[in-house]
Amino acid sequence: MAALSGLASALESYRGRDRLIRTLGYCCQLVGGVLVEQCPARSEVGTRLLTLSSQLSHCRTVLRLFDDMAMFIYTKQYGLGAEEEDLFVRGVSVLGNLADQLYYPCEHIAWAADAKILRVDSARWWTLSTAFWGLSLLLGIARSLWMVLKLRQRLRDPAVAFTSRLPRSKRRALEAQVQSEVLTLLSNLADLANAVHWLPPGVLWAGRFPPWLVGLLGTVSSLLSVYQAVRAGDWTEATAP
Repeated sequence: MAALSGLASALESYRGRDRLIRTLGYCCQLVGGVLVEQCPARSEVGTRLLTLSSQLSHCRTVLRLFDDMAMFIYTKQYGLGAEEEDLFVRGVSVLGNLADQLYYPCEHIAWAADAKILRVDSARWWTLSTAFWGLSLLLGIARSLWMVLKLRQRLRDPAVAFTSRLPRSKRRALEAQVQSEVLTLLSNLADLANAVHWLPPGVLWAGRFPPWLVGLLGTVSSLLSVYQAVRAGDWTEATAP
C-alpha cells in the first residue's frame, strides 16, 4: 500500500511523471528491440513495443516545451555559482546550465519543424539539441568525477581518519555523497553513449547501436535516477531527455 501511495505521489508531480514515463519508454524499447532481433515469432509484439516507446518519447518532447522558464529561473538563481567554494565545480556547473538552457529552444524548433509548424530543416536542429545535451552530460561527468576524487581524498586523509575531527554522522554523509555522485556518473555515462549514437553518422559510434542497446542504456540511466529519487525522497529534480 505504501508503494502504491508513493507511486501515486510521484505521478502527481511533473518531474516524477516524466521520470516514470522515461523509464517505461526505455524498457519498452529494450524488450521490443530484443523481441524484434532475437525472437522472429514475436517480432510483431516487439514492433508494437517500439512504437509505444517512440510515442512515450514524443510525449516527453511535447511536455518539455514548457521547461524553458523553469530552467531559466534555475540558471539565473545559480548565476556564476558564487556560493560554490570549488572553482572547478563552479565552472562546469555554469557551463552545464548554459548547455541545458540552449538545449531546450533547439529541441523546440526541431519538434516544430517535424510538426510542419516551422519550415526549417529539423535534422539540423535535432543534431544541435543532441550536441548540447551531450555537452551537458560531459560536464556533468567531469563534475561527478572531480567530486568523487575530492570526497574520497577527504575521507582517506589520515588527519581525518584517525582523529575525532570528523564525526561518524559526517563521515556517513560524505560516504552517501560519494555513492550519489558515482550513481550520477554512471547514469550520465549511459546517457552520453546514447547521445553520441543520435549524432550524425561518422561521429564516433553514431548510428551504430541497435534499438535494444539504446533501450538498455536508457533503462539503466532511468532506474539509477529513480533509485536516487526514491532514496532522497525527491521527485522534483529534472530528468535527462
